Amino acid sequence: MKKFTKNIEDFNCAHCGAVVQGNGYTNHCPKCLWSRHVDNNPGDRAAECGGMMKPISIEKSGDKFIITHKCEKCGKTIRQHTADNDDMETIISLSVDNSFIFGK
Repeated sequence: MKKFTKNIEDFNCAHCGAVVQGNGYTNHCPKCLWSRHVDNNPGDRAAECGGMMKPISIEKSGDKFIITHKCEKCGKTIRQHTADNDDMETIISLSVDNSFIFGK
């Protein structure tokens, strides 16, 4: 069973440079949707990899979306719900890109 550790941290996005205010559940940049491989279990900051997590697919789930990220360093994939402050134009833009999946 995975444990969740609430971690309130602000960060600068290593992909686009946006200043991100964390709320304890923030795991990706709301502007570009990229993430960083820092957790083994959500919020634990125990991953040694540190690679950039590229958003590789977006799926609709009810009134939200699910982003699948893939680490560019080790290949690990994770799925994460979008947040209310995620940029909808970026979600739409990425969903129509040929390298992303939109549906369900």
